[in-house]
Amino acid sequence: MQEYDDLCLELSTIVTHRYSTSFTRGIKTLHKRFHKPIYAIYGFVRLADEIVDTFHDFDKKSLLENFKKDTWVAIDSKISTNPILHAFQLIVNKYQIDKDLIEAFLYSMEMDLEKRTYDANFYQKYIYGSAEVVGLMCLRVFCEGDSILHDQLVEPAKKLGSAFQKVNFYVI
Repeated sequence: MQEYDDLCLELSTIVTHRYSTSFTRGIKTLHKRFHKPIYAIYGFVRLADEIVDTFHDFDKKSLLENFKKDTWVAIDSKISTNPILHAFQLIVNKYQIDKDLIEAFLYSMEMDLEKRTYDANFYQKYIYGSAEVVGLMCLRVFCEGDSILHDQLVEPAKKLGSAFQKVNFYVI
């Protein structure tokens, strides 16, 4: 099983390298023990984002719905034949990433299926789910079980994720 785990984590690394030079550079500044977990988180969010932003010739709503189901099955059963989901579930289970964060992220991906203008409330909800929760998932890894440190850094992690997303809106 270790060989499969390693392969899945390696594939998440490849996904990150292919899709984001800035995220890859950022990860390389971290201690090596954080690399694979953060690559696994990025691989997961990248795959979901690809569904909603790229697969235009397909039923994106159905693809995302299946992806969501597969995500929860992978996390609950602690295995997946989808290498990206398998790597992600390893990290979710090892670092006890809150399922509420994952649910908020997936909800924001659903929001992305229909491009529309959001009022301030929905805009904040989108920013939280598409960016802040990614920072909070990474924070679980960085704090390595230290709940006091984690609680102290929740707000700054959310602000950083929000800032990255807002900058991304204006760069695109």
